[in-house]
Amino acid sequence: MSRQPLVDLARQFEEIRDDVMRAVEAVMASGAFIGGERVRAFEAEFAAFCGREHCIGVANGTDALRLALAGLGVGPGDEVITVANTFVATAEAIAQCGARPVLVDARPDTLLIDVVALEAARSSRTRAVVPVHLYGALADVEAMDAWCARYGVALVEDAAQAHGAARGGRRAGGFGAAAAFSFYPAKNLGAAGDAGAVVTGDPSLARRVRLLADHGQSERYVHEVEGVNSRLDAVQAAVLSIKLRRLHAWNARRRTLAALYRERLTKLAGVSLVAAPLEPDAHVYHLFVVRLPARDAVRRALAAEGIETGLHYPIPIHLQPAFRHLGYGPGDFPVAEAAAREILSLPLYPEMSEDAVEHVCDAIARALA
Repeated sequence: MSRQPLVDLARQFEEIRDDVMRAVEAVMASGAFIGGERVRAFEAEFAAFCGREHCIGVANGTDALRLALAGLGVGPGDEVITVANTFVATAEAIAQCGARPVLVDARPDTLLIDVVALEAARSSRTRAVVPVHLYGALADVEAMDAWCARYGVALVEDAAQAHGAARGGRRAGGFGAAAAFSFYPAKNLGAAGDAGAVVTGDPSLARRVRLLADHGQSERYVHEVEGVNSRLDAVQAAVLSIKLRRLHAWNARRRTLAALYRERLTKLAGVSLVAAPLEPDAHVYHLFVVRLPARDAVRRALAAEGIETGLHYPIPIHLQPAFRHLGYGPGDFPVAEAAAREILSLPLYPEMSEDAVEHVCDAIARALA
């Protein structure tokens, strides 16, 4: 039985080994491990990639979202609207600013945040909306941007899964006040450890975020505000620069494999596909997610054949013990709850072969027979 991983980072490393090893050796020889030329270069490259003027590298994606919100002045007594079916870090970042996460449901077709639900969730305390570009698909950011402008509310993209996704020629990171990215190793653009970034077109916000991320330091040993220690290190920046040059091709390969999955799986009874955006570039398929009423049985059958799968995510935010204090309960967000029972993430990464996709689809067909 051959193993089929959900993600294969070792295969990716083989493609870029020589470039990575030269870059890491150069960083080690320079002795410049925190900040410096490599970090500045990546920040400039990624800002340009997102169509923004400013990028601030930070330690991880959770910090990126927390610092973006804090830089906008979000704090105790404020409310921030986000979606119930997301990774816990989205709600954590809001709560760590002292604000209250206010949850809304997802759309049943795309499982992305339902823009229509924003109105009922809004209050006089609403300071920001955080749409999550889940699975690599851009949420309806144009509609949310217009809604936020109407009420004077900040739009902050959670773009942790959407590196390179685009709508109307604008990439993730190019909407609203700011965007937060994670470069966790398994992301479409992944570091060799934890890393993240905030991108923005606002120079004042960029300065505040950079200040907060470096102990509130405006110059050495001059601390204007109480900050934190959340900096992108030079090794991660060097690796990210190398991978950024390949991201467009890697995303195109993900779309090719996703199209093959869609072609095969639409023919199987018992499998539902999450709707794809009308614009092909709006999805970069960080994950390929299907819905299966018999999800757990199918997952066990795939595991028995050596096929790894993932659950993104099995418990919505409002049902997590850590967020019980928000006062939500079962039934409050039925789309998110139904998705949590049915979703299954299938293997997908740029180095995966078409034959491997066929193998996974055949295994699903056998499990459902």
